[in-house]
Amino acid sequence: MKTFINAFRFMADNPHLLLTKTGEHLELSGAALGIALVLALPIGLWLGHLHRGLFVAASVSNVGRALPSLVLIAFGLTILGVGFWNNTAALVVLAIPPILTNAYFAIDTVDRDAVEAARGMGMTGRQVLLQVELPLGLPFVLAGIRIAAIFVIATATIAAVAGGGGLGQIIVNQASYGLSGVVAASLWVSALAFLAAFILSVIRRAASPRPVPLP
Repeated sequence: MKTFINAFRFMADNPHLLLTKTGEHLELSGAALGIALVLALPIGLWLGHLHRGLFVAASVSNVGRALPSLVLIAFGLTILGVGFWNNTAALVVLAIPPILTNAYFAIDTVDRDAVEAARGMGMTGRQVLLQVELPLGLPFVLAGIRIAAIFVIATATIAAVAGGGGLGQIIVNQASYGLSGVVAASLWVSALAFLAAFILSVIRRAASPRPVPLP
């Protein structure tokens, strides 16, 4: 209990430090999530639309979960060196699997009757994807983005070992910030992850189709 009390005292005494490191943490996490979305989302949506690539989606998901984050960062050191982009690349690899897999299954499992009705109306494949399949599968797509965001925010704490900065720089440096600083930074990381999950859950709920009341 005393440790938690000291952690809150650390927060009160070092707001500028925590806010600065939070900004670095969000910058790193946001960059990784944004790149992962650009790379994985279109591929997942298109493969789901074609109903092909299940093996690819499953393989990417399994490989992404099996690779340890520290190994990815260490491997990135040999290519990108120490710093922001090395850690971003490692986090992108972690974020891609849930985004790609959920995007694939979101589109692949859309009601076939709705798709066939759209095609019967003369819609092109692209129109079917964007105007029918994507709106119906959007909640599942957002669920994958939420999982990826939580993974990235939580894992970004180890970026400090390779010069990535962020709240992890406090967590791994107990000698300078003390146990209270480590606990305080850990609580802030948890709060960021919960906040991201809450915001994306609200967006997902808003995007979910609502049943039409019977007259």
